[in-house]
Amino acid sequence: MSGFQDSLREAAWVFEGLREHESGLRIAAQWCVEALVAEHKLLICGNGGSASEAQHLAGELMGRYKESRRPLAAIALGADSAVLTCVSNDFGYEEVFARQVRGLATAGDVLIVFTTSGNSPNVLAALRAAREMDIRSIAFLGSDGAQAKSLADCSLIVRHKNTARAQEGHQFLMHCLMDQIELGVAAAVL
Repeated sequence: MSGFQDSLREAAWVFEGLREHESGLRIAAQWCVEALVAEHKLLICGNGGSASEAQHLAGELMGRYKESRRPLAAIALGADSAVLTCVSNDFGYEEVFARQVRGLATAGDVLIVFTTSGNSPNVLAALRAAREMDIRSIAFLGSDGAQAKSLADCSLIVRHKNTARAQEGHQFLMHCLMDQIELGVAAAVL
């Protein structure tokens, strides 16, 4: 079997397994809609490819996904290089997201994290900060969810050890989340 065929088989297996997240995704969307309708915000973070996923989601929320609508308050915590380098230099990279959560989050906001390993120290610190502040958290995870699973209020785990397959699953779940957010925000406005 070719590498392409192997990858396609793995991807199909991953996507079949995403069925288990329908109810968790509904809960995550409800929390996001409640926050956004109440004029709160979504704080989103991750490292590397997961940082790109965080920025992608923030872009869909602030800009447009499928429908033209008002911008929805979202901040990708990894997008500001001055903040990243300042906090990393002064407090260490493990604090780069937690410090922003403590500085930007208020009651009613939602933290969304992406980590395929579930063990990224800075993401774990952000989840702990959210828990300390009583901020709801949603985690897009890979493999078995690792440490992040127990720190997040809602875990969406793409059960594959391959980072690429996990991120492909995250993209699908993220777009399903956006479908539900846009519908929920539109219904709340009516």
